[in-house]
Amino acid sequence: MAAISTTGTATAGSAPPRAAVFAPSADEQIAPRRLFAFLAMVFGMFMAILDIQIVSASLTEIQAGLAASSNEINWVQTAYLIAEVIMIPLSGYLSRALGTRMLFAISAGGFTLASLMCGLSTNITEMIIWRAIQGFIGGGMIPTVFATAYIVFPRSKLPIVSPMIGLVATLAPTIGPTVGGYLTDALSWHWLFFINVVPGIAVTIAALVLIDFDKPDWSLLNDFDWIGLASMAGFLGALEYVLEEGPRNDWFGDETVLLMTWVSALSAIVFFVRVLSARAPIVDVRAFGDRNFGLGSIFSFVLGIGLYGLTYLYPVYLGQIRGYNALMIGETMFVSGVFMFLTAPIAGRLMTRVDVRLMLITGFLLFATGTYWMTYLTRDWDFWELFWPQVFRGVGLMLSMIPINNIALGTLPPERVKNASGLFNLTRNLGGAVGLALLTTVLNDRTDLHIARLHENFTWAHQPAQEMLTTLTQRFASFGSDAQLMALKQLNQIVHRQAVVIAFSDVFLLLTLLFVGLAAMAIIIKRPTGAPAGGGGH
Repeated sequence: MAAISTTGTATAGSAPPRAAVFAPSADEQIAPRRLFAFLAMVFGMFMAILDIQIVSASLTEIQAGLAASSNEINWVQTAYLIAEVIMIPLSGYLSRALGTRMLFAISAGGFTLASLMCGLSTNITEMIIWRAIQGFIGGGMIPTVFATAYIVFPRSKLPIVSPMIGLVATLAPTIGPTVGGYLTDALSWHWLFFINVVPGIAVTIAALVLIDFDKPDWSLLNDFDWIGLASMAGFLGALEYVLEEGPRNDWFGDETVLLMTWVSALSAIVFFVRVLSARAPIVDVRAFGDRNFGLGSIFSFVLGIGLYGLTYLYPVYLGQIRGYNALMIGETMFVSGVFMFLTAPIAGRLMTRVDVRLMLITGFLLFATGTYWMTYLTRDWDFWELFWPQVFRGVGLMLSMIPINNIALGTLPPERVKNASGLFNLTRNLGGAVGLALLTTVLNDRTDLHIARLHENFTWAHQPAQEMLTTLTQRFASFGSDAQLMALKQLNQIVHRQAVVIAFSDVFLLLTLLFVGLAAMAIIIKRPTGAPAGGGGH
């Protein structure tokens, strides 16, 4: 690939990339053109990640507008996730083949067009098709931004660049329900998609005009591994389907979920055979052989569980237990986003002053503090009771996300960063998918368990139960003979609600233990030294 810096960059016949780490002071300057190009790319990534969750608080309105069934409407989110998870690891290969400029322009332009068509959809079939296209094409922007940050910029600028991409990666899914709730309430659900059009056009033009980081290697397309692509699509796409639909359909008790499990397993076998034997594999999984990258990817996977898991749990609690609408849920959850934003520049400065392992441990423990606080949850918790858990969540995510990015990608040689960036982002998305499936299953199972236990206690011999039933019966006395039946129904609803609240506490305890264990695991990371990525370029 063509060099991007005038000095200190490896050229033909010169020292290998690792020898070209420390560039002269001239290379420490960021050209304004490239800075503006990178900012445009970051905004494009923000749109792509935001659109994962922006529809989550407005699915009811979309369902009504498209006359969709309750089973069909879930595919508005599932189709996007399945398509995106296929593109993310593929983006590294395409970035090398097409060049950053062409890939990002195609991704941004295609994402913008698909967003427009989603907003114009008149039935659920059209919506699902365009959401899949939107997720697939837009998925190419996310790892490309991560790779660019660690290839183009010198290491001295990482305390500025890393918080920027870390903030976007964590903030976008967190505020997605908030933005979606405001747009749907103020305008209509169509604007969840129309809002991407003007910024998307601007990002596409900026990519075409400003990006000059590297040159395409068209020869890679001559050996494109179509079998590898098909097997990867089957492996990851079917796996995402299983993780999305399994909790809703009794897992392997559903024939389609069972079938997709077999498709994923068999496709995985073909995929790994191809990537280990093909002449030009579409994904180079050998990056996991690097100790820091492997550990960073594990941390990213678990961080995905926490990031997307709490973005799911809070709205479910606020909607089912507190009865909040989409706008009220968004306003309550905005606290985490505010503290992520405030913590990002602090985390960037700490990177140059504090051992990154200490930052990781602190971030994980702060996150665990927030989830442990939530184990005391009751059905009466409101904005202020949820305030401090969300503060700990926001600060903890930022303090851990930024060092994870640098541990995983900041020590790799430049020629491996593009491919590794796709794998790294894939682990976070898969962590989110696995986390949502796991947390939903645990929540449902623990709810059933606690309902059974509460019913065992609420017998005719239980004095408080009798007193509550008598009180409720008197409340419904005006309904005559139906009063006792209505009282029993009301009592059953109270028992169910309490069982759900206790189940939420169990799930938050599980997350606490997970992140405390992750903090202990951070001790074994090898402290990053002078990183080869940054300032070298391709």
